Amino acid sequence: MHPLRHRGLNVVAGLIALFAVAQIASAGGREEAVLLTATQVLEEVQGMPDQRVPDYLLARAYGIAVIPDVTKVAFLFGGRRGRGVLTVRDSLTAPWSNPVLVTLTGGSVGFQAGAQSSDIILVFTTRTGVEGIAGGKLALGADASVATGPVGRQTSASTDIGLNAEIYSYARTRGLFGGIALDGSVINIDRSGNAALYGRPGVTATEIFSAQSPAAPPNAQSFLQRLSETTGNAVRNSPAPQADVPAAAAGGATAPAPAEPVRTYPLESQPLAVESQAPAEK
Repeated sequence: MHPLRHRGLNVVAGLIALFAVAQIASAGGREEAVLLTATQVLEEVQGMPDQRVPDYLLARAYGIAVIPDVTKVAFLFGGRRGRGVLTVRDSLTAPWSNPVLVTLTGGSVGFQAGAQSSDIILVFTTRTGVEGIAGGKLALGADASVATGPVGRQTSASTDIGLNAEIYSYARTRGLFGGIALDGSVINIDRSGNAALYGRPGVTATEIFSAQSPAAPPNAQSFLQRLSETTGNAVRNSPAPQADVPAAAAGGATAPAPAEPVRTYPLESQPLAVESQAPAEK
């Protein structure tokens, strides 16, 4: 091969490699931007005393998704699409998992026109809803019941008094915050986004939830820290209490941890008290 031609091919190959690296870096930057925006949404919404997601609901959440800038465009037939993050926990006192990137899509029928952007928060109150999305996708209203969520101290205006739905939905549009109807919308795991965020092609939602993926980037840790402050829980990488861990026999190897028992759903495991009650008299 002619030396000049060989040199030209090497230059082209080098440029292609640099382009690929730049694309990966750019993709990772986009994913972290989603986390940063989601953190801001959570901070701003929970700073609205009369319109925030009620503390009693957050304290009983099995999973929380924050999907900023969900765009809805409509002309006769409408559709919405957005990208956000979802994190889960095993119990009411367990730390939150590393966040998984998700997408929200949906459509609507009827005479309508215009466009708007909303920040959407979904509160999962059962294991079923999160298990469904970990499998790839979750259809709201079909695979899991969804209801418009109460705000502030509200207990029954737009939802059932017993808070029996599996998912409660909220949206902030033009400064207003409140429950939103999302029946028919679908949540999907953003596989390519998670691969870019965690730097591992093919990483699954289950691996991320169970801390078997690479470490989460700084913006993910910031999101988890803000969420832990809101719900009063630690983040996954905080030191876990060792009180319940049996001591290993002296001089012997540590026995493998027993399989975790099946947990009941947070809202099913204990009655939901909307307002704090005085302890029962003895």
